[in-house]
Amino acid sequence: MKLLVVCLGNICRSPMAEGALQARLAASPLSGRVQVDSAGTGGWHAGEPPDRRAIACARGHGVDIAGQRARQLHAADFEAFDWILCADRANVRDVLRFAPAARRERVALLLEWAGIRAGGEVPDPYTGGPEDFQRVWRLVDSAAQAVVARLAAG
Repeated sequence: MKLLVVCLGNICRSPMAEGALQARLAASPLSGRVQVDSAGTGGWHAGEPPDRRAIACARGHGVDIAGQRARQLHAADFEAFDWILCADRANVRDVLRFAPAARRERVALLLEWAGIRAGGEVPDPYTGGPEDFQRVWRLVDSAAQAVVARLAAG
């Protein structure tokens, strides 16, 4: 199984979700059986590390995301990944614009796909403070726990 988490710039929400998913998967019976990556719908930050506040927030929860580098979603991602899980509805809309017709059903909201909240979105913390990053961490970590449970159940 290969999962790609997508947000706008790939420096806040999706790197945090990637880190949370990798940490939860590594600590589960699914360790080594699920691959996770992240990307942004835009390429403004390509090659850059995650936002320093995202790095600090994840580190505060025992997860190191400092080695990640932002990248933009590519056409090849639709074939390379089983699911493309988006932080919010705007990301879903943008991803679907590029998705081949046969892969559109494999694009979903992260929180909804995880079973956390129907129509649920992960808010962008970029213009906020540390509390906004903590809120995002709580959401993506809860989603990561739910994803592990979903995948382990078959």
